[in-house]
Order: sequence, then structure tokens, then C-alpha cells
Amino acid sequence: MRQTDLIKYQAMSNTENSINQSSDETGNRLERKIGLTLALFAAVLAVVDLGGGKFGDDEIIGTNEKANLYQWYQSKSIKQSIIEQEVQLLTGLVEAGAVTAQGQGAITKQLAIAKQAVQRYEKEKREILLGSKAVGPKAQVLEVSGIKGQIIGTKPWEQKLDTLGLAGDKFDMATLWLQIALVFGAISLILNSEKLKASFYYALVIGSLIGTGFGIQAFQIASSMPSEQQATMTINQ
Repeated sequence: MRQTDLIKYQAMSNTENSINQSSDETGNRLERKIGLTLALFAAVLAVVDLGGGKFGDDEIIGTNEKANLYQWYQSKSIKQSIIEQEVQLLTGLVEAGAVTAQGQGAITKQLAIAKQAVQRYEKEKREILLGSKAVGPKAQVLEVSGIKGQIIGTKPWEQKLDTLGLAGDKFDMATLWLQIALVFGAISLILNSEKLKASFYYALVIGSLIGTGFGIQAFQIASSMPSEQQATMTINQ
């Protein structure tokens, strides 16, 4: 009986050892899978952060450029308003007969110069709003470093900024989902329960896939940002 009991005990021990070894191997495989998944989506998060930072900087630059153009536009508007008041004053003096015959020629000449200045300011303001390409070579009056046709107007910048803003929202969502998913993955590594470990692993995968989807959308939107030529065509239409 003792020998039979010993054989049964050894058999039970071997079975338990086999079960434990199998459980350990399953746990190790899952942990390796979790580690690889974490590394993969951590790399995706790095790419998303890089893209979000790059296009975020472009949005800041565009916002500053747009603000500078509006300030330039306001400056031209003020100067035009002053010249228009001068035209009204000189015209009023002539119509009231307050100008002598000798001064008539000088007043007429000054009126012509003032009216030309008003027309020039109107063209400059239009070029600032629409851009040099939109107004065409014949209507270009502004120069940058002595060269005409270099102005990207406020309207093209607005279209670019709208696209960059939408892409930025998608980048933010992608970053949020990926970061939350990576937290789930880190938690799964420290859990002892196989069921909980697997549950958090699935949460890691699902959250990371959602974040990756937002990241892909963000890059697609950012890459579809209209060029100056495309924006100009839209304005002209």
C-alpha cells in the first residue's frame, strides 16, 4: 500500500508540475506579447507626437503671418482714409470757389496724385487679402525684397490654418488614445491574474488601434493642406 501511495503521490506531483509549467509558459508568452505590443505602439505614439509637433509649429507660424498681414492691411487702410479725406477737402475747396485761378493748377495736380494714391492703396489691400497669385501679375503692386508677386494673402493662410487646426485636433485625439492604451499595457504587466492581464492587454490593443486610426487621419488631413496655388483657385472661384 505504501508503494502504491508513493506512486500516486509522484503522479500527482508530476501532474501539478506540468500544469504549473504550462501556466508559466502561457504567462511568459503573454508578457512577451504585451511587451512587443507596448514597444510597437510606443513607436507609433512617437511618430504621432513628431507629426503633431511639426504641423503645430506650422500652425503657429501661419497664425503669426496672418496677424502680420492684417496689421499691414490696417496700416494701408488708415493711410488710404487719410488720402481720401485730403481728396474730399481739396474737391470741396475747388467746388466752393475757394481756390484762385493761379492755384487751380496746383490743386488739380495734387488731386490727381491723391486719387492715384487711393487707387494704389486699394490694390495693395486687395493683394494683402487675396495674395499675389490671386490678383495676377498686372495687379501686383507690393514688393518683398524688391520683387513683386511674393505675397501670400490672408485668405490662403486662413484656408491652410483651417486644415492645420483640423489635423491638430486629430493629432490630439491620437495622442490621448495611445497614451491611455499604453497605461493599460503597463498595468497588464504587473497584474498576477491571467484574466485581468489578458483584459488589460486587449484594452491596450483596442485603444492603440483607435489612436493609430486618428493618427492616420491626422496625417491625411495635414497632407491635403491646400497649396498657395490651390487656395488661389478657390478664391478666384
